[in-house]
Amino acid sequence: MPQKNQPAIADALNALLADSFALYLKTKNYHWHVQGPHFRSLHLLFDEQAAQILATTDLIAERVRKNGATTLRSIGDIGRHQSIKDDDKAGVDADTMVRTLAKDNETLLERLHEAKDAAEADGDIATSGLVDGWADETQQRIWFLKATEGY
Repeated sequence: MPQKNQPAIADALNALLADSFALYLKTKNYHWHVQGPHFRSLHLLFDEQAAQILATTDLIAERVRKNGATTLRSIGDIGRHQSIKDDDKAGVDADTMVRTLAKDNETLLERLHEAKDAAEADGDIATSGLVDGWADETQQRIWFLKATEGY
């Protein structure tokens, strides 16, 4: 049975979900289009990070539903909720890709803090605990990307 409707938690989680999808697609975009002397290592890093991000999306959506609310329904809905900007440019250089993904993961980490704050304010320890794990994964992605900058 879903918990009572907790709109602050659901809103924070839906924002997190939108940014997770936006970051997933941007990371895959860079995975597909990276070039240069570090192609192989960045291609593999971006793919690994994209898979990790995608793995959280179902868990985030299920937390929204467990909190008695509805979640995102379409790409348009994602676009209305995302704060991470798309990158449609052709020919993005590898250094820019790495810096952009590090910054976008920092944005995602801010969304995770917002979701944690909303969960704790409402006493939702299950959501709060899950967010801790997602934050740790995000911090690791940031670390790896920043350690990669400048190669």
